[in-house]
Amino acid sequence: MTEPRWMQIARAELGVKEKPGKDHEPRILAYHAETKLHAKDDETAWCSAFANWVMKQCGIEGTNEANARSWLHWKHGERCDPKPGAIAVLWRGKPIGWQGHVAFIDHIEGDTLWLLGGNQGNKVSIAAYGKARLLGCRWPKQGDREHGYHV
Repeated sequence: MTEPRWMQIARAELGVKEKPGKDHEPRILAYHAETKLHAKDDETAWCSAFANWVMKQCGIEGTNEANARSWLHWKHGERCDPKPGAIAVLWRGKPIGWQGHVAFIDHIEGDTLWLLGGNQGNKVSIAAYGKARLLGCRWPKQGDREHGYHV
């Protein structure tokens, strides 16, 4: 099975990383341009900016929000079980807090989600997260899948 287009786009960004010091990675600034926050540095949390940028490349509207938990209420997505390609939203800090992390599920091994996402170790990477941190998963709605991309 061919992986979803958004996964191919995200995978092509692997290795993009923050620049130390006063310089800022232009690619991360491009990710930030896809949220209302429009952050101008590569130190501001950018996992949601990355997810928004990736979805835009497929012609799918993201949340336009810098907050990772905004993906739990993504109007162009529907709930789904954890599976490769799904957008995973995890809690950070506290399960009931406002902080979170959002990334794409690359694969699952037992109780571990391997996520392809931005701002994982200050770069686009594939990293392991425990399933216990999962708040929910989303997949583009069927109607949106008919607009300019293939699953």
